[in-house]
Amino acid sequence: MTMLGGRWRMLIMSFLLDQPMRFNELRRAIPNISQRMLTLELRVLEAEGFVSRKVYAEVPVKVEYSLTLDGKKLEPLIAVLKETGIWLKSRKLGSE
Repeated sequence: MTMLGGRWRMLIMSFLLDQPMRFNELRRAIPNISQRMLTLELRVLEAEGFVSRKVYAEVPVKVEYSLTLDGKKLEPLIAVLKETGIWLKSRKLGSE
């Protein structure tokens, strides 16, 4: 859990399940995360081997993030956490 803990890591990985994304695409998808925090979390996920970072030789430089094979193995866990989050959110909205 130390490798996957934190507020943002599983959320970042859930967005990368569908497709590789660029940094700003992730920023737009997760509006409450700061640029610094997204950078730090992506670095941790990359160091742990769950996310890969691909740099394209273009001007301006294009950087794309995607899940590695180890990251994709976490898909069942990510799916359960996502389903649980949606369920909890619906309970909260129903009680208001």
